[in-house]
Amino acid sequence: MRIVSQNDAGRFTKRCASFSLTMRIVFLPPAGKSVKTYSPNTQHTMNQTLTSASPKGKITQHRDTKNTEIYILPAIHKIKNSVPSVPLCLISILLMTSHFSAAQNENVITFDVGSIALTVLSEGQQQGRTSILIGTTEEMLAKTAPDGTFPNACNAFLMENAGKIILFDAGYGRKLFDNIKSVGKTESDVDAIVLTHMHGDHIGGLLRDGQKAFPQAELYIPQAEHDYWMSDAAGNRATQARNVIAAYKDRLRLFTPGEIDDTKELLPGIHPVAAYGHTPGHTGYMLESDGKKLFLWGDLTHAMAVQMPYPQVSVTYDTDPKMAAAYRLKLLKYVSDNDIRIAGMHNAFPALGHVKANATGGYTHTPVCECEGR
Repeated sequence: MRIVSQNDAGRFTKRCASFSLTMRIVFLPPAGKSVKTYSPNTQHTMNQTLTSASPKGKITQHRDTKNTEIYILPAIHKIKNSVPSVPLCLISILLMTSHFSAAQNENVITFDVGSIALTVLSEGQQQGRTSILIGTTEEMLAKTAPDGTFPNACNAFLMENAGKIILFDAGYGRKLFDNIKSVGKTESDVDAIVLTHMHGDHIGGLLRDGQKAFPQAELYIPQAEHDYWMSDAAGNRATQARNVIAAYKDRLRLFTPGEIDDTKELLPGIHPVAAYGHTPGHTGYMLESDGKKLFLWGDLTHAMAVQMPYPQVSVTYDTDPKMAAAYRLKLLKYVSDNDIRIAGMHNAFPALGHVKANATGGYTHTPVCECEGR
């Protein structure tokens, strides 16, 4: 909520001083004007100029000259002297706690897609190296990754919809089970696992001691992906994928994805979308609920900093780099033209974003605000 006068701000901080809160409450004047911030614990006051006012309904972050985070609460209603102090403090604490939990944990955050709850389950943030990229030039890399690295992550996603719990990919499995537990679920709660493809950083969490880690789950694999890993073409890289297929053989479900505008559902709210090239059966998923959409694109990209402005760039471990680039261009155009949010298995936290075409033939990616998550 916005503190609408400096007197109200002062009264508020005194009322809440007994709570242990690491935050600052900000009095918001018009954009560009000096503001005073109040720390509930220290009563410290500091001046700062904001370049823009806080968006209505969102909590925003700014930093002062000492790099201290300042949290600006959204406007709910005007605070009047008659407002009881305890509810005022409690409302603010709830708002801030919700935001802090998302901002401080770069492993787990949940976003809504209509009535779908989609939770990012990240195994951590990291830096990838441009040596894995093909089709780049020195000029491209000087603009996008001058130090030879780019932000990267390894994500799985947990979807709750219509009483079902669906897991998209399983990462390496290093933090998967702790992440699932952190949202109040267990492996036995998962009804289905839907794979984008079968590289080790997407199926590593599917087995424990050689047995299936998700005993109640059906395993959905694109037919072409299954066939590739079961064929001689996969060579000695196929052992892990074949072990997964064998462990889930009694609950295996194979399917063929459609194109991006296909409305055929695999499961309620899930439309499989061909995104071939990274592997022979690599598949993305359009999630849809209550008129809202999100395209979960798997490994369509690995280096967002480079592949957004230059989508023709592929990676050395694409099975077919040219096909991967062709699908990337096609799918980027679709989500940009139709203003559809995206999420990716290697997109840095919070993993969701918006894509828009730019004037140079590439695209610009804008991550969603963590304040939209919980």
